[in-house]
Amino acid sequence: MPSDFDDLVFFVNGKKIVERNADPEMTLLTYIRRKLGLTGTKLGCGEGGCGACTVMISKYDHFQKKIIHYSINACLAPVCSLHHTAVTTVEGIGSVTSRLHPVQERIAKAHGSQCGFCTPGIVMSMYSLLRNTPQPAMEEIEEAFQGNLCRCTGYMSILEGYKTFANNSGCCGGKGKQDGCCMNKEETNEMYLQPGLYDPSEFKPIDPTQEPIFPPELLLFDRLSSKQLQFKGERMMWIQPCSLSGLLSLKAEYPDAKLVVGNTEIGIEIKYKNMLYPVILAPGYISELNIVQHTEEGIIFGAACTLTLIGDVLRKAVSELPKHKTEVFQAVLEQLRWFAGQQIRNVAAIGGNIMTASPISDLNPVFMAAGCKLTLLSKGGKRVIKIDDKFFTGYRKTALKPQEILLSVEIPYTRQGQYFSAFKQASRREDDIAIVNCGMSVLFKEGTNVVKELLVSYGGMAPTTVLARKTCGQLIDREWNEELLQEACCLLAEEMSLPPSAPGGMVVYRRTLTLSFFFKFYLTVQQKLVKDLGANKYHAEHLSPGYASATELFHKDFPSSVQIFQAVPPGQSMEDVVGRPVVHLSALKQATGEAIYCDDMPRYENELYLTLVTSTKAHAKIISIDTAEAMEVPGVVCFLSYKDIPGSNITGPIVLDETVFAEDTVTSVGHIIGAVVADTQAHSQRAAKAVKITYEELKRTITILDAIANKSFYQPIRKIERGNLDKGFQEADHIVEGEMHMGGQEHFYLETHCTLAVPKGEDGEMELFASTQDATKTQALVAKVLGVPSNRIVCRVKRMGGGFGGKESRSTLLSTVVAVAAHKVKRPVRCMLDRDEDMLITGGRHPFLGRYKVGFLKTGQIVAVDVTYYSNAGSSTDLSLAIIERALFHMDNSYNIPHIRGLGYVCKTNLPSNTAFRGFGGPQGMMIAECWLSDVALKCDLPAEQVRKINMYKQGDVTPYTQKLEQFTTDKCWEECLVKSNYHQRRKQIEEFNRQHRWKKRGIAIIPTKFGISFTASFLNQAGALIHIYTDGSVLLTHGGTEMGQGLHTKMAQVASRALQIPISKIHISETSTNTVPNTSPTAASVSSDLNGMAIYNACQILLKRMEPYRNQNPKGSWEAWVKAAYFDSVSLSATGYFRTPGINYDFEKNEGNPFHYFSYGVACSEIEIDCLTGDHKNLSTCIVMDVGLSLNPAIDIGQIEGAFMQGVGLYTLEELRYSPDGNLYTRGPGMYKIPGFGDIPTEFNVSLLREAPNSKAIYSSKAVGEPPLFLASSVFFAIKDAIYAARTESGLRGPFRLDSPATPERIRTACADKFTKLCPPAEPGTYTPWDVQM
Repeated sequence: MPSDFDDLVFFVNGKKIVERNADPEMTLLTYIRRKLGLTGTKLGCGEGGCGACTVMISKYDHFQKKIIHYSINACLAPVCSLHHTAVTTVEGIGSVTSRLHPVQERIAKAHGSQCGFCTPGIVMSMYSLLRNTPQPAMEEIEEAFQGNLCRCTGYMSILEGYKTFANNSGCCGGKGKQDGCCMNKEETNEMYLQPGLYDPSEFKPIDPTQEPIFPPELLLFDRLSSKQLQFKGERMMWIQPCSLSGLLSLKAEYPDAKLVVGNTEIGIEIKYKNMLYPVILAPGYISELNIVQHTEEGIIFGAACTLTLIGDVLRKAVSELPKHKTEVFQAVLEQLRWFAGQQIRNVAAIGGNIMTASPISDLNPVFMAAGCKLTLLSKGGKRVIKIDDKFFTGYRKTALKPQEILLSVEIPYTRQGQYFSAFKQASRREDDIAIVNCGMSVLFKEGTNVVKELLVSYGGMAPTTVLARKTCGQLIDREWNEELLQEACCLLAEEMSLPPSAPGGMVVYRRTLTLSFFFKFYLTVQQKLVKDLGANKYHAEHLSPGYASATELFHKDFPSSVQIFQAVPPGQSMEDVVGRPVVHLSALKQATGEAIYCDDMPRYENELYLTLVTSTKAHAKIISIDTAEAMEVPGVVCFLSYKDIPGSNITGPIVLDETVFAEDTVTSVGHIIGAVVADTQAHSQRAAKAVKITYEELKRTITILDAIANKSFYQPIRKIERGNLDKGFQEADHIVEGEMHMGGQEHFYLETHCTLAVPKGEDGEMELFASTQDATKTQALVAKVLGVPSNRIVCRVKRMGGGFGGKESRSTLLSTVVAVAAHKVKRPVRCMLDRDEDMLITGGRHPFLGRYKVGFLKTGQIVAVDVTYYSNAGSSTDLSLAIIERALFHMDNSYNIPHIRGLGYVCKTNLPSNTAFRGFGGPQGMMIAECWLSDVALKCDLPAEQVRKINMYKQGDVTPYTQKLEQFTTDKCWEECLVKSNYHQRRKQIEEFNRQHRWKKRGIAIIPTKFGISFTASFLNQAGALIHIYTDGSVLLTHGGTEMGQGLHTKMAQVASRALQIPISKIHISETSTNTVPNTSPTAASVSSDLNGMAIYNACQILLKRMEPYRNQNPKGSWEAWVKAAYFDSVSLSATGYFRTPGINYDFEKNEGNPFHYFSYGVACSEIEIDCLTGDHKNLSTCIVMDVGLSLNPAIDIGQIEGAFMQGVGLYTLEELRYSPDGNLYTRGPGMYKIPGFGDIPTEFNVSLLREAPNSKAIYSSKAVGEPPLFLASSVFFAIKDAIYAARTESGLRGPFRLDSPATPERIRTACADKFTKLCPPAEPGTYTPWDVQM
């Protein structure tokens, strides 16, 4: 082996890169951001699960003999894997300063970019698709985004913008024409009230001839290299052999070396599991490992063939070969449909998938049931083995010998009389790991329904992929009939058992799925037998149309949407942009990657990087901290602890009950103990992992039930009460009692917490660049920890990549630590948390337990409610008291209950402190309300919408906290939503559907919301603004709010534009900073437009008054002329504005005064369909009618409604934080924690802004919009509950039943009790330690 190492040669955006010291541990993302300064590509998760880092790779494919383009995750791609390729990043396709690419333009102008952090990745996924398919089908567009996540927009605006590229968008086919426009429904005048949020005809056409050319130099390497490549880093060597013999020699020399093609598994092991592989072999360019060979028995794929290539080959085979030969191929394709995202499939190799030996591999159960053959090779020779139950020898272990490699896989044809199916169930349909998956194959004796061979293989039921050998053996020579089904289910229930403490949890659900999948297979085979043998020869008992739906593969139409809003009044000046759908001011920059986020700021010359050291115990004393090994890591400068703090270690946003660093005790897993500062992120992270801490564990409180048992509560316990409960319950005809648990939620802003601290070197001054919603609190707490006055600290916020409340108070956890580090080393220090750190440390939405007792009349009229809320606050107070208060303020939702009492307990537990999250306790309070209302409807056997309507507030009613409802519009929203959603007709259609289908059920629900607008802490309802007018007429606007994607800066520029009567183009907002507007309130509670808008208006009026004499003197003059005249007359052209909300004065002790300035109202109707056998569901339609007053910007408001709704869909149906019994968070990234994806949006998603509903209490008659729509997603939850009730009724179960939130597939399936669930009873609680516990 040569001793010298090679140069790495590749291209980035057309520029040649020659890297002399390529580090095998460095990813492409780190390289382009740190070494090339291309910061458009973002780090969102580091595990290939969010798509923020998507770039396009182009290379000459030696095996296909052509140039290929494909998207990849730059966060997983080792830079060493890119030799002789061309990389295109978002900066390489267009720029706001030169030419926008149509892909960039359309997402921005279609309002598909809010915070913008995910936008470059989405742009590059679309761009890669268009490079291969200039006119893609709608399905191809959706598939291209399977590996991309967005937390802000709700996805619809992105799809609407990009479907303009499609060849079959279905719109516009013209109104009234058959199969034409998606708006082909009964016309109303209302549809013509608005001109549309944008005009697609203005989009630039795409011109494939204008795309960057493939670097000609790379075409010179059109033959495979005959030279072996080697790259060496500090700890790892990367060898790219050029021949099969060379690979075998290397494998003999380094038997423990890992073979890497896509790095989609090894990359994650190195980053997250602390694994180190000194030698990596990269065999991706060896021809024998890339073969595709058709034989008489099947198709042979080289082990390095990517999953994308395999999909293409199998699809072609399915289209050309007789159907009976391709059953396995179709099963593989069905699994690939839902296998990760496109970026992963483009690079992941089939050999890697097999050799990883994951127990939840999507393909291994298929390969095992199909009896696929593997060819193994070593210097010692070749052998061929089958993938059977002996191949996987243990958890992530196979039968390969250390020196052997996997050469190829043969996927066989199926035979006449053989039937094959594959199934998978995951938490989310797209890009998710399986809970259980399977491959099933049956071969019948010729011309009969007698089983000759049966193979049933499962993933997710053991440490390895397993064959149900005993069950299969017992069913040979049996007829395929009801008797076989019953016996198979009993045998499988016994053979596929799991211990109740099994890793992964969901034990009963997983066992039930094994039976449900077999039942689906049984019915599928029945259908095929009837077709192939004929109904006379084979009679099928179950083949009623009602059962046939159980065999249908998942299908969802491309989503469509309608947005209805009120046009601006006739005669409004074109320069007056208030009420117009102005594009987000940063959208174009976000689409080109030119928008700068905190971690995009250029490096300072002497900058250092910090990594946190956190607790691994929930409650323990710290016995010792050993940093010796950490300090030996190259580049390490120092270790920080509480001993390094110059000021106070005591901190907290309201109550000072936290520490910057733990001193002698830790109170949660993730509690910050110390930090390592080093020259690079890689070094600081490596050193942080080397810090050794010993603990003495203490008694811990983890769950709400633990806290109740231990009486572990923060004080005070809050109460709101009105009426006479005893009297109310006496008047009631019926009383129902129940409880509901609602899980927490991770914010999952795409940009994690980030701070850059720059010490100024004199007077204790420091400048902080932070991703925070509360610059003032950051300033104050950093000043406190450094022991200096606040006037020495400046906090600056350009923009955030999402916030949702998660950066309101918890951002100071990081900022204070980074500031201490910068103070100590007297150099700039930066830290951006990795996704797993962020999820572990910073907390999320509070889990809630609600217990209720409800008295009601036979008519459904509710007369008395007694409800108690318990929230899991975690290890510090944070904002939890305000959150439980808001839950109590929303315990009535939209219903007038004469006798009601609410109690709120804040539970003190050993979890990272939970915090603000969009809705701030309101969604939890209203969810419990809708739960007891649903119970009342079921108990009375009345339609839920009828019970909701008769209990609904009316104009002038008074809430339990004595606030009178003025400008009440829920009733208007309700009636409009009933009409727009076609509710009553849909209800009839659903009842008919449910009569005809046994294993699929549909449900519908219509839900109102009433959300109080104001900070409940009255002193926060104030804001300031600063406006500078420069002598050229340009205006610099600064206000107290921060931009996190919600379009606040855009709306504020619109407000200033109208107030000053100048074009919006003259106004610029640079950033939010504590040295321009002091003492700001956090950007939260949905009030930022109200507060800052009024402060800006105030400042504008001051300036207009000063300029009035010059306007009067020269009425026909220009703005610039008036400005100059004022300046030359020595008039100040700078003004501060201020506003405080009047009348916020609620007193909990007296239950009097108003907690809110006004309310936002809305109603949503959703229809869903569930699969009763798996618990899967799909969102069929949602119609929202929302009162936003007179919208300042309908595009931004509709975007907020859609985004909040989809975040709520995650909260109520998908997102589940899972903790171990000892308080350790399992769900630390997109691999295990699932937010909604593109495929989760309702197929029909319509949003209407209520017309003629001006709000007299906010700027220009507008209303708050950020939080109120989120709760409307509970309509999906209650539609699911409606469908479950239909399934339970068919099983003979009636009346109220408990369904906790989120309504995950596990909960849906378990609630649909049937003969299969009875075969899998749960273990007795208390007889085992569960893998996870409900918080």
